[in-house]
Amino acid sequence: MSMQWPPAPPEPDLGAPLEPAPTALWIDPHPDEPPQQPQRSAVTRNQKLRGRLSAAGAAIVAFLAKFKAIILFLPKIKLLATLGTGLVSLAAYATIWGWQFAAGFVLLLFVHEMGHVIQLRREGVSASPPMFIPFLGAVISARTLGGNALAEARVGLAGPILGSVGATVCVVLWHATGSDLFRALAYFGFFLNLFNLLPIVPLDGGRAMAAMAPWMWFVGFAALIPLIFVLNSPILLLIILFAGFEFRRRWQRRRSGDPAEEAYYRVKPLDRVAVAAVYLALIALLVTGMHATYLARSLG
Repeated sequence: MSMQWPPAPPEPDLGAPLEPAPTALWIDPHPDEPPQQPQRSAVTRNQKLRGRLSAAGAAIVAFLAKFKAIILFLPKIKLLATLGTGLVSLAAYATIWGWQFAAGFVLLLFVHEMGHVIQLRREGVSASPPMFIPFLGAVISARTLGGNALAEARVGLAGPILGSVGATVCVVLWHATGSDLFRALAYFGFFLNLFNLLPIVPLDGGRAMAAMAPWMWFVGFAALIPLIFVLNSPILLLIILFAGFEFRRRWQRRRSGDPAEEAYYRVKPLDRVAVAAVYLALIALLVTGMHATYLARSLG
């Protein structure tokens, strides 16, 4: 929706009409009475006072008009930040994969994060548009992930669900065009969402485990450590360090005995089963998708 710059509000009525000049004129409040000759010094002081009040009032009104315009422009600023960080990530990925694959990959990241945004808003929580971080993916900010662990699980799983839809669209485009570009994008899309289902906070799988079985955070963290040596990735090391701090913080709070924390993790058995069913179904779908779209890389 386009936004019109708000028109400048009329200047406040200070009890006397204003000339185009910035200083107000002195007007006799009793025009029917015989004119009197006030002392010149009093008239001059009143003129100066009204002139200053008029100028101050006009400045305040102008400031408020600009402040209102800035407030109305904030959503556009956030969208510009999303676009700007997306372009930076596109340029970074393009140095490795070329701009076509980089553009598709950034779009898949956007679709994944929008799954979280949409679900957060369904939970009644306002969320920022996605912000991209080159080689680390994308993030959103929100004051909370919902009122309880079940809501957190819904928010966490919404990203891989919508992200899987995005990767599936790439499969359809691959079959429609025969282009291996869409096949490769589909494979990376499935892999991206599968990786996010590792059962460790702050990944999406860790959000699901908050409602299913928080003790699985230990398993997820233990599974991440060998990947440092297998993949030899400094980015993965950063993820593990961040995950370690978040895991420790969450586990200490959960074991603190705080009634609010206990209520947060209190989930009905049927809800646990539902979360587990969605979680396992997503893993099966994503593994199948990766297998179907795998393309052996040619080094020649």
